[in-house]
Parts: sequence; structure tokens; C-alpha cells
Amino acid sequence: MAIAAALVVLLLAAPAVHAAKHDISWSNSGNVDYNTWSSGQTFNVGDTVEFKYNSLLHSVAEVSQSDYTGCDASNAIQTYSDGDTSITLPAAGTRYFICPTAGHCSGGMKVAIKVAGGGSSGGGGGSPTTPATTTPSGSTTPSGSSTPSAGGSSSNKEPSPAGSYGGAAASVLYNLVFGSAAVVATMVALLG
Repeated sequence: MAIAAALVVLLLAAPAVHAAKHDISWSNSGNVDYNTWSSGQTFNVGDTVEFKYNSLLHSVAEVSQSDYTGCDASNAIQTYSDGDTSITLPAAGTRYFICPTAGHCSGGMKVAIKVAGGGSSGGGGGSPTTPATTTPSGSTTPSGSSTPSAGGSSSNKEPSPAGSYGGAAASVLYNLVFGSAAVVATMVALLG
């Protein structure tokens, strides 16, 4: 009976899996290759992609694969323009996002997110790579600067999906510490 109780406690104390959050600084500065970045990420069912952008200059349109290829937002599945758009990934498959502002998508402001089946591993994050190309022609954002925030301020930092490791790493650490403590306490109670 004590072994069964210990097994139940161990199963309940096992670290939980938390969905990861992937932040994207959505900008047409030409400093980020969004598809190279996304191909280096692991997106799982339940993860969240958060687009942060200046809503006066940009928006996010989810489109079909053919509209993604042709940079056409006229048949968008959904369009967001709040400047801080969180999209939960509820199912496996590829999701396609573009900026519908004229010239932005064709200048590289688009991303395909490949969502793996199953639950989240708590992974994600990393910084996107900087392509060798310069700012696309017709760009409204100077090369080397990020898109201003909705508040109007700007930064000279390269836009990056920064912060996506933070929440996942904290969750993993939390689960390891408290899961290990519960296992040790159970073992001490059984042996002592």
C-alpha cells in the first residue's frame, strides 16, 4: 500500500509540460530573416506566437499557403492590428503570416510557422539571423533600427524574438526544483 501511495505521489510530482511563448518583433527593417528564425524553432500544439509591432505601420495577416507565396492579404483568414498580437497554435500544421502593408511582405516581412503535433516541450526562443541583404526598397524603417513601439519610441537594437526562452526556462527550473523536492520528501517518508 505504501508503494502504491508513493507511486501516486511521484506521478503527481512529475514536472508538468508548459507551452512556450515565441516573441517576434514584427518589422520591415530588413535585419531579420523570419523564416530562417522560425525554421530553427520548435513550435508545438499549445504554444503561443506573439507579434509585437507598431500598429501605425504594420499589421499581421494569417493567410493560406498560396496567398503567403504571392504576398496577397485580400483573402486573409484573420487580420490583427493591435500592435501586440498573441496567437495560440491549437493544431499541428503550418500557419502562414504576412504584413499586408504594401511592399512589406515582398520585402521579407512574412513567416511560416510549422507546428509539430503533441504537447509543448517548453522549448523555443533564440534570436533570428541577420540576413546579408539591406533594408528592402520602399521601407519606412531605417536599416538597423527596430520598428517603434505603439507608444512611438524607437530603438536601435536589431529586432529579435527575444524573451522566448525566459518563460520556458523559468517553468523548467520551477518544475525541476519542486518536482525533485517532492520526490526526495516521498523517499524520506517511505524510508524513514
